Amino acid sequence: MSDSRKPLPLVNIHTDGACSGNPGPGGWAAILVFGDIEKELSGFEQHTTNNRMELMAAIRGLEALNRPCRVRLHSDSAYLVSAFNLGWIDNWQKNGWKNAAGNAVSNPDLWKRLLKAMEPHDVTLIKVKGHSDDEMNNRCDKMAVNEIKQNTNV
Repeated sequence: MSDSRKPLPLVNIHTDGACSGNPGPGGWAAILVFGDIEKELSGFEQHTTNNRMELMAAIRGLEALNRPCRVRLHSDSAYLVSAFNLGWIDNWQKNGWKNAAGNAVSNPDLWKRLLKAMEPHDVTLIKVKGHSDDEMNNRCDKMAVNEIKQNTNV
C-alpha cells in the first residue's frame, strides 16, 4: 500500500475558550490526544471575546498537527460546531462573509484561518456539553481560565 492510501492517524482535539467580560481578557485551551499521548496548549489575549477564544482554541489545536490526520474536534461552542455541521460556513463564504440576514459575519479573520488549518485534515466537529461531566472539556476550561488569571488581576 502506498503512503497516500495509508489510513490517517486519529487525533482527538478537545477545546475551550473563556473570557472575563465579553469583550475582555480571554484564554483558550486545547488538548490533543493521539493514542496514549496528550499535548496541552493554551494562550491568552488581552482584549477579545468568548467566541474568538473558542475559535482560537480550535485553530491552534489544528495548527499543532504536523501531518494530515483524521481529527475529532470536541467543543462546547454551538457557534463553532453549528457553523460547520449546519453548513453556515459554506453559505457565509458564498455570500462574501455575510450571514443570512445580509450582515457581516463576526470574526471572518479567524474563520478563514480555521478553514486553512482544517484543509490538510479530515475533521469532524463534535458538540459537547460545557461545564458538565465532560472531563476533557472541564480540563480545557480550567486551562483557559488559568490563562486569564495568570495574565491579569482577575
